[in-house]
Amino acid sequence: MDIYLDESRGVKERAKDLVSKMTLEEKASQLRYDAPAVERLGIPSYNWWNEALHGVARAGTATVFPQAIGLAAIFDDEYLYEIADIISTEARAKYNEYKKHNDRDIYKGLTFWSPNINIFRDPRWGRGHETYGEDPYLTSRLGVAFIRGLQGNGKCMKTAACAKHYVVHSGPEGLRHEFDAIASKKDMSETYFPAFEAAVKEGKVEAVMGAYNRTNGEPCCGSKTLIIENLRGKWGFDGHFVSDCWAIRDFHTHHHVTKNVRESVALALKSGCDLNCGNSYLHLMKACKEGLITEEDITIATERLMATRIKLGMFDKTCEYDSITYEQNDTAEHRAKSQEAAAKSMVLLKNDGILPLDKNKLKSIAVIGPNADSQIVLKGNYHGTPSKTITFLEGIQEELENSVRVFYSEGCHLFKDRVENLGQANDRISEAVSVAKLSDVVILCLGMDSTIEGEQGDTGNSQEGGDKADLNLPGIQQELLEAVVSAGKPVVLVLAVGSALAVGYAHEHCAAILQAWYPGSMGGRALTELLLGKKSPGGKLPVTFYKNTESLPDFTDYSMKNRTYRYLEDDALYPFGYGLTYSNVEVTVPEVPEKIKKGEGLTITACIENKGNFDVEEVLQCYIKVTGTDLAVRNHNLCAFKRVSLKKGEEKSVTMEIKPDAFTVVNEDGERIYSGTGFKLFIGISQPDARSVELLGVKPVEIDILI
Repeated sequence: MDIYLDESRGVKERAKDLVSKMTLEEKASQLRYDAPAVERLGIPSYNWWNEALHGVARAGTATVFPQAIGLAAIFDDEYLYEIADIISTEARAKYNEYKKHNDRDIYKGLTFWSPNINIFRDPRWGRGHETYGEDPYLTSRLGVAFIRGLQGNGKCMKTAACAKHYVVHSGPEGLRHEFDAIASKKDMSETYFPAFEAAVKEGKVEAVMGAYNRTNGEPCCGSKTLIIENLRGKWGFDGHFVSDCWAIRDFHTHHHVTKNVRESVALALKSGCDLNCGNSYLHLMKACKEGLITEEDITIATERLMATRIKLGMFDKTCEYDSITYEQNDTAEHRAKSQEAAAKSMVLLKNDGILPLDKNKLKSIAVIGPNADSQIVLKGNYHGTPSKTITFLEGIQEELENSVRVFYSEGCHLFKDRVENLGQANDRISEAVSVAKLSDVVILCLGMDSTIEGEQGDTGNSQEGGDKADLNLPGIQQELLEAVVSAGKPVVLVLAVGSALAVGYAHEHCAAILQAWYPGSMGGRALTELLLGKKSPGGKLPVTFYKNTESLPDFTDYSMKNRTYRYLEDDALYPFGYGLTYSNVEVTVPEVPEKIKKGEGLTITACIENKGNFDVEEVLQCYIKVTGTDLAVRNHNLCAFKRVSLKKGEEKSVTMEIKPDAFTVVNEDGERIYSGTGFKLFIGISQPDARSVELLGVKPVEIDILI
C-alpha cells in the first residue's frame, strides 16, 4: 500500500509521500484554487473556493443564519460554536451529495474561506458586517469558537476553516488593490494581531487568507514579515496560506512591488503563499524555468495543500462524516436555530416603555419602510439560498392579522436615485404618513442592505465601492423618518443594517429603537417575538455607534487613536457592549483577591440577579484598565464575558476566567509586558463609560487590584 493511503501514518508523512509521486507540472497545478485531477494517483479535481460566513454560501439551499456582526452581538462563544457545527454538518451533507454526482465545481468543497476576523475599526467600512466587531478580545473568542465548530474534533477534520483577511485590512474598499495600511508595532500587537494569533494557537485554524492591500509596505499575500516571521515563525502556523482572489496580480498591476506576473508569483510563493485564488499561479512553471523559484518551493506548498485534503479524509476509505446525508441540510431544527439566533442578536437601543407591545390592546399597527418587506435585508452578503424567508412585515402579519389591522407602506426606496428614477418619492411618503395616522403604533423599518454596504464590486453603491460616505440614513429615509414621526403616533424604529449609523434624531424622537442587523431567513419571526414580548432582547453592540464622523480620523488612517471604545475621546451615541432588556438585573461581586502575581490569570465569580418581570438573557461583561502606566489603552479593555439566562427573580453565580494577557500592556516595539502599579476591574452589564451608565442607569462594580 502506498504510504499516502495508509490511514495509520501521520498526515505529513502521507502528504510527503503523495507529493513525491507527482511531476513538477502536476505539483504546480495543485497550487491553483481550481486544482485539476491527477488521475494516475487517484487525486480527483478539487475547487478550494467555498464560503460559510453565516451558513454554507453560494451553493444552493442552506440555512441562512444572521450575518456575522449579528452573531457577534449575541456575545456567546459557546452558542456560536453550536451554529458553526450546524454549518459544517450542512457542508458535509452537501459535499457528500455532490460527490455522488462527481460535481466538484466551485462552492462544492470542504475548505471554507471563513471566518472574517478583521477588526471593524471604522464604521464606514462596507464589509464590517462580515466581522465580529471592533474589539480584539471579543473577535478572538468568537473566531476561535467558529473555527472549532467548523473543523470539529473527529478523526477527520469536518471542514477546513480559514481566518481572513490577514492582517491589517478594513477599507477603504475602493483602494484595497493599491492601498498601503500603515500601522505601528503597538497597534499591530494591541489590535490587529490578537484575533489571528488566537485563531492559530487556540483554534488550530487550517488556513489563513491574506489581504489585498499592503501592510507597512509589503503586500499581505507576499509578506515575509507577516507570513514567514510572524504567522509561521512566532505563532507556529502549520496549515496552508491562500491569497485573496486575484491579489497576487495586484503586486505588479497596482502595488508595483514587482515588474511582471512571474516576479509576483515568485514573491508570493517564496513568502509562504501556498494557494492562489486567481490565475497568477498558471505562471509557476515559467517562473521556475527563469530561476525565480525552485521545485522545492513548489513541493513545500503542495505538501501543505495535500495535508489539508488528507486531514479532511479525502484519501481515506471511510471518514466519520461520510454518513451525513443531504436530509441533514436545511432542516426545520436548523431554521429554528437561525430564528433563535436572530432573536438573541437584536439589540434594544432605546425603549421609553412602549415595548413590549400588548397585542390585546392594539386595534391597528402600521409597518412602514423600505426594509419592512425586503428579503435581501435578511440575508446580508456571502449567503446561501434559504428555502423559506420571513420578512419583518410577514412576521408581524403572521402574528397579528387575525386580530389587529396591519397597514403597510414601503414609504421610500433605500436609494435616493432609485426614487428619482421612478418618480415615486412624495406619494410613497404621503401614503406612509396616512397609514401611520390610522394606527396605534408604527413599526418603521429603515437602514441598509448588502447592495449598499459590502464588498467592492458586489454592491450597487459603486461610487463608494461598498463603503459608506457617512453614517446617515441613505437616500430619503431621513425624510421618511421625520414625516412618520410628525404623524404623532409612537414610532418603533427597526434598524436593519450591518454597522453603526448616526441616528441622533431617532434617539430624540422615536419611542423605541431596535437594531436588527441582517438577521437571517427567519428574521421577521424573531423581530415579532421581541416586539410582542415573547422574548426579551438580549443583544449587545459589538461596535460603537458614533454621533457622526466629524471626530473620526481619516478613513485611510490605520492608527487606533480615537477609534473604537478602547481609544474613543468623545461620548458615543450608543457604546460598545450596550443593550437594553425588558427586565433589570443587579450584579454583585462577593470576593476578589487584593493582589495578583505577574504571569497569572484571575478567576472572577459574580452574582447576577433578575429583579424584573421578564425572563431575560443578560451579558455579564468584565473590563480591565491597567493603572500607573502610559502604555495602557486610553480607556479599558473587555477581558471576559458570559451570556446568562435568568428567569424572573432568579439569581446565579457566574464564573469568568481572565487570561494572563489581560494584565499586560503593549510597548512601542509591539511587545506584551507587565507594567504599571495595578489594575481596575469593572464588572457589570456594560462597559464603565459614562454614556453606558447614563443609558442603562446601572454602574458596573469597580474593583482595584495590586500587582
